[in-house]
Amino acid sequence: MASFIGKCILVSAVMFFGVLLGMQQANNGMLEMKGYKDPDLKGALSFSEGEAKEASILGHQIDLEEKQKELEQLEAFNFFSSAGRALADTVTNSARSLYDWIKEKTD
Repeated sequence: MASFIGKCILVSAVMFFGVLLGMQQANNGMLEMKGYKDPDLKGALSFSEGEAKEASILGHQIDLEEKQKELEQLEAFNFFSSAGRALADTVTNSARSLYDWIKEKTD
């Protein structure tokens, strides 16, 4: 029995160090793929604030004021949002009424 437990601990330790080594190798690979030493490589999303707020996604400039106006004009009805809100209100009211009913019975 002791030899079985010893073998299990040994195998677990080897696997644990194997996972740590794999994570380190994956991290090094990601850093090489990102290219931190390449000054031409830009981030995926960047914001700059000045007189006008600016944003760029993958190097393409985006006009935030124009996007905000488009979103305000849409005023789309979101069925899932309203259904979720109704479900949450129903569950809240049911729980509250159940709590009040139990409290009334115990008093």
